[in-house]
Amino acid sequence: MKHVLTEIRRNPLLWLLAFVPAVFIVESRAPDAATLKFLLSVLAIVPLAAFLSHATESVAAKTGDAVGGLLNATLGNLTELVIAVTALRAGQYTLVKASIAGAIVTNTLFMLGASFLLGGLKYHLQEYNRIGARFQAGLLFLATVALLVPSAVTEADAVGSEFSQRLSVSLAVLLVIAYALGMIFSLKTHRELFGAAAHEEEHDEPWPIGVALVVLALVTVVVALVSEVFVESVQEAAHTFGMTPAFVGLIVVPLVGAAAEMASAFSAAGKNRLDMSVAIALGSASQIALFVAPALVLLSYVIGPSPMNLQFWPGAVVMMLVAALTASLVTNSGRSAWFIGVLVVMVYLIFAMMLYLLPPRTS
Repeated sequence: MKHVLTEIRRNPLLWLLAFVPAVFIVESRAPDAATLKFLLSVLAIVPLAAFLSHATESVAAKTGDAVGGLLNATLGNLTELVIAVTALRAGQYTLVKASIAGAIVTNTLFMLGASFLLGGLKYHLQEYNRIGARFQAGLLFLATVALLVPSAVTEADAVGSEFSQRLSVSLAVLLVIAYALGMIFSLKTHRELFGAAAHEEEHDEPWPIGVALVVLALVTVVVALVSEVFVESVQEAAHTFGMTPAFVGLIVVPLVGAAAEMASAFSAAGKNRLDMSVAIALGSASQIALFVAPALVLLSYVIGPSPMNLQFWPGAVVMMLVAALTASLVTNSGRSAWFIGVLVVMVYLIFAMMLYLLPPRTS
């Protein structure tokens, strides 16, 4: 507890934790104040993300950047999974698919590109494990191909919904198997290939592992609860601020949902630990595509009003595919400078501008 209080006193950003109880007070006293709940939840997620970042870095100091990045990606995706399961139970499958596509694009392009940019502004040239980055990019490309197939076949051959559903379930099982085998490969049989690149580390004194794990568990739960309030209020608040539904589903919700992961990735990049940044960004994206999306398809048979398939609208499929190809291209050398981050973020901004001005018709 002493370590947590010391960090709060040292970091003024964590003083925003006062907004966390404010979110729940407004939720109980004024449930119809959507715009206020939206603003308070965003302000509450920021310090929670900072807390999660420091705790994850403390765990990574003991386990290594590869495992630390995987842990952060998993915990960060719990928020998105809670949001998606809530929408799944309500039968809002368009929102579920938008959150999946948006999370993949946001993590692959914005989080990775901003990490390259922020790290490159401080260090002339940064290095990271090329094999690990290419491995995650390869998993992501595999998943985007699997997500492309149901949409392409349905559009081209005009097959029935029954075929699309059977295909989606079969692909979901294959993707989960691929994800499990990938974890065995990277964490067990060939773990020596995924060590961090050698560099001079600059980081704060880590918390004890017990404190870090307790903080990780508690903060993850609170982030999930605050995110639910955020999702409930975001559509009405978006209308107030003049944002389109497509922009909200594919840009705003993923950005807020991934705030904790982004805080960790950006902090690691600024401390010359780019291996962890890459592991968080690409690991989170591949985990969503290979595990979260298939799991939601299978869960829809249990908790959804009807089965969900993996058929996305064409615009979302194109964005996911371009994101995967961009990740494969920029991680080819195992080195990064600030302008590479600019290029990747620009691709993301192109998509964001398109969604803001001309959303997909199906949204």
